[in-house]
Amino acid sequence: MRLFNRKSKFERFLDTANDSLEKLAGLATAGSMGSGKALKDAVPKDKARKAGLIAGGVAGLTAGSAGISSLRRRLEGARNDS
Repeated sequence: MRLFNRKSKFERFLDTANDSLEKLAGLATAGSMGSGKALKDAVPKDKARKAGLIAGGVAGLTAGSAGISSLRRRLEGARNDS
């Protein structure tokens, strides 16, 4: 028996994920798949902005890493050929 019925961090994470998926599933079955208006209304502006910034940052870091790897391969290939 748990004292005060506490949940672990993982259990809270799973609850949050399940709630989000249920909300999205409810939007998908409401017949508004094409417009996106229901999803836009469901997500607060500040959270959407934060998610966009995070996604943009991850995309930028990935592109930068790929560019550095490509440059490194070119430079190593040039040394091995000469």
